[in-house]
Amino acid sequence: MKILLATRKSPLALAQTEMVAARFREVLPGAECELLRIVTTGDRQAEWSLAKQGGKGLFTAELEQALLRGEAHVAVHSCKDLPGENPAGLAVAGFMPRVDTRDVLILREGVTEPKTIATSSPRRQLQIKLLFPNATFTEIRGNVDTRLKKIASGLADATILAAAGLTRLGFHSWPGIVFRPLSFAESVPAVGQGAIAVQCRAEDAAKFAVALDAATARNVNIERAIQTQVGGGCQIAFAAHVAGDTLHFFHEKTGIRTLSLTAADFANPTQAATRALAAFNFHV
Repeated sequence: MKILLATRKSPLALAQTEMVAARFREVLPGAECELLRIVTTGDRQAEWSLAKQGGKGLFTAELEQALLRGEAHVAVHSCKDLPGENPAGLAVAGFMPRVDTRDVLILREGVTEPKTIATSSPRRQLQIKLLFPNATFTEIRGNVDTRLKKIASGLADATILAAAGLTRLGFHSWPGIVFRPLSFAESVPAVGQGAIAVQCRAEDAAKFAVALDAATARNVNIERAIQTQVGGGCQIAFAAHVAGDTLHFFHEKTGIRTLSLTAADFANPTQAATRALAAFNFHV
């Protein structure tokens, strides 16, 4: 069975897609995997401000079109880039096992109180502002290694990156840089952070789901249900993250909140999202 996997061309995207391909070869009988490398709008428009342009779909739409045209069997996404709703005819088959979901504060060596922090994410800006109220923000684009080089060279005192991406690329340290993981009480991760999403045509979802991780889906499905109800995108300071039986939530209207989840919540993510937003007194 030949499987064409659509992916972005970035080093992280390729590393993640190779992980999915290896999993398919291991689990699906006779699977032969080939990568279809695609440049997305978000990749082409390297100078765009994602917060101002609206990041929804900028890194996923072209991959989804390849699925709909039959040019690929699956598309591999960083789950946090994936909008809450699938285009008609597509479905998320599941997720690879999730790794470290935390944000990491990337500090130039010698800096303890950053004055300038390079991040365009409203979610990260509002949360990190609580830790460093005197900091100002600037934008940063580029692959992970490019961003690390920019901070080391003095573009800004700090930036924030996802621990999962650093781990998958093997970046455990960098000359002139200090990595400081942030707790969920300091920075609630983005919906789906640390998870690799595998999207396909709806009729193929069951075929690929058997190779993917049920425990990750259990948590991410609640996060994505909340995202759908909130309508969260790159222009909104919003986050939802499930760790164990605890939902961590952040919104510019509520600040950081937590809620204990029940077995009924995991059985019905939409119901869980409704209950959580009511508990936080959040109104769309």
